[in-house]
Amino acid sequence: MNESMKTHGDFGWRDLMTDDVDRARQFYTDVIGWSTEVMDVGKGPYTVFKIGDRPVAGLMDKSPTAPEAPTAWTSYVTVDDVDACATRTAIAGGVVIVDPVDIPTVGRMAVIQDPTGGCIGIITYTDGSG
Repeated sequence: MNESMKTHGDFGWRDLMTDDVDRARQFYTDVIGWSTEVMDVGKGPYTVFKIGDRPVAGLMDKSPTAPEAPTAWTSYVTVDDVDACATRTAIAGGVVIVDPVDIPTVGRMAVIQDPTGGCIGIITYTDGSG
C-alpha cells in the first residue's frame, strides 16, 4: 500500500465504472500499458489496474440499479472514519450518493456529493491506515 492510501485527506484510489468493462480494460492496457488482475470483491468481478505489481486503479460494471449513471472515473480520498464523514456530509449540505459499505479485504467506502454537485469517494482501509 502506498503512502497516499494511508494518509487522511490524500487521494488514494480511482475507479472507472462503465457498461463495457472488456472494452475499457483493453483500451487502458493498450494505451497506458497497465496490467490487470480480475478479482471478486463481493459485488461481482472487479479489475485492478497495475503498474508492475502495484495496484493503481480499478474497473467495474455500472450498478444494475443505476444503469443511467454515466461512465466515469471516481477518485477516492482516504479518511479516518467513512461513517463519520458520511454523517458530516448531510450536516455540511451535501448528499451521500452511496451509503457506507464494506469491501471485503479492502475497507469501507462511500460516495458523497458536495453542495455544488461534485462527487467524490471516501475510503478507510482495513489495515487501520488512513
